[in-house]
Amino acid sequence: MHPAAHSAAKMPEHGLMTPDDLKWGPAPPVFQSGAEMAVLHGNPGAAGAYVVRLKMPDGYKIMPHWHPTTENITVVSGTFHLGTGGTFDEAKGKDMPTGSFGYVGPHMKHFAWTTGETVVQVHGTGPFKLVYVNPADDP
Repeated sequence: MHPAAHSAAKMPEHGLMTPDDLKWGPAPPVFQSGAEMAVLHGNPGAAGAYVVRLKMPDGYKIMPHWHPTTENITVVSGTFHLGTGGTFDEAKGKDMPTGSFGYVGPHMKHFAWTTGETVVQVHGTGPFKLVYVNPADDP
């Protein structure tokens, strides 16, 4: 399911947001419960550029999955751990503390988890789609 329900209104050619301006809501149902999402720019469910933030509690897991487009991840706060492969294995993850950046290419299987409440900013080209390696992991 695409997170189109979380789309931002049509944005002008420039914009500015402070943390207080962000409108957080439940993350789309493709994510396990407990995460919140804010759309900063664009519509992740449609063609074109988008920027979102995902807020996750301590110990939150995103099971192995892939995307049809490149996913760009910046850690705003907390620690995000990112691993590649089709099996969730913390030993294969890399710690990404606050300020870290990473990206995952199209169709690359990967997984993630958090230490402490963590906020990541994700940007890419929509439509955003998340496909779980194991369909049973799709909430």
